[in-house]
Amino acid sequence: MWADTDVKAWLARAADSDVWWSFKSSTLTIVAAGATLLIIAIALLSPLLAPHTPFDPATLSLSDGLKPPVFWSADGDWTFPLGTDDQGRDVLSSIMYGTRLSLLVGFASVVVAMVLGITLGLLSGYLGGMLDAVIMRVADVQLTFPAILVALLIDGVVRGLISVQRHDEIAIYVIVGAIGLSFWVQYARTVRSSVLVEKNKEYVQAARVIGLSPLLIMVRHVLPNVTGPVLVIATLNLGLAIISEATLSFLGVGLPSTEPSLGTLIRLGNEVLQSGDWWITVFPGATLAALVLAVNLLGDWLRDALNPKLR
Repeated sequence: MWADTDVKAWLARAADSDVWWSFKSSTLTIVAAGATLLIIAIALLSPLLAPHTPFDPATLSLSDGLKPPVFWSADGDWTFPLGTDDQGRDVLSSIMYGTRLSLLVGFASVVVAMVLGITLGLLSGYLGGMLDAVIMRVADVQLTFPAILVALLIDGVVRGLISVQRHDEIAIYVIVGAIGLSFWVQYARTVRSSVLVEKNKEYVQAARVIGLSPLLIMVRHVLPNVTGPVLVIATLNLGLAIISEATLSFLGVGLPSTEPSLGTLIRLGNEVLQSGDWWITVFPGATLAALVLAVNLLGDWLRDALNPKLR
């Protein structure tokens, strides 16, 4: 455990760093960070903040179906401020719960991609040889396919191997794995490039001389020096992962309707959009756009803040 003096020293260094100065001097970045934290907080606290439990059949009533938002029509009900869908589910509560699932899938997918990409990048760059050639050729082949097609392929293979009921039970794990496996290449190539530079430096050679194993050198000495670019990629990929999950769910191959994400909500609303019930699609879509935009703005700021050429 850190002592109080260590924590205070770390906070002092952080407050005096170039990254913090860059953050507090950018109004747009502060707004993006605030919006991201607000959306995440509301999503995580949705069981406490949501006015209804939208996917509990015992609480639903068809007589509440397709009520418009209160600001749009005199027929609106303040019990459902953003209206309801055709099943009588509160749109506001659905968005809260759906955002939580979208964030869960996004964060988990990024973690899977990071772990796989960093591991393969370290092995490829440090060990080299045939292993490096094989990993990089696999990465080159995967780069020829859009990430969404790779995710669709993986999901399709899983659907072909197990029953539909079983797939719905493990759908969140399948979608996390599919998105994670479609994004690992960027991490692997970035880490490999950094490792090729780092492994020839004196501190790595000194670690070899004292007899440390290659695994220990990679984890203890090389990895901490290649994490900067990885953090930038992870921040940018979070928005891409959330969009990918929403796309898959919109196409009907993502999360089931019993565990709706923002993409599933948009798909369900799209089915009745021609009837003029626009709020079922527009509000989840606006939430998705705001979340991804805020995350991408943070990623752009972090990329510039960690770029030594721009300091």
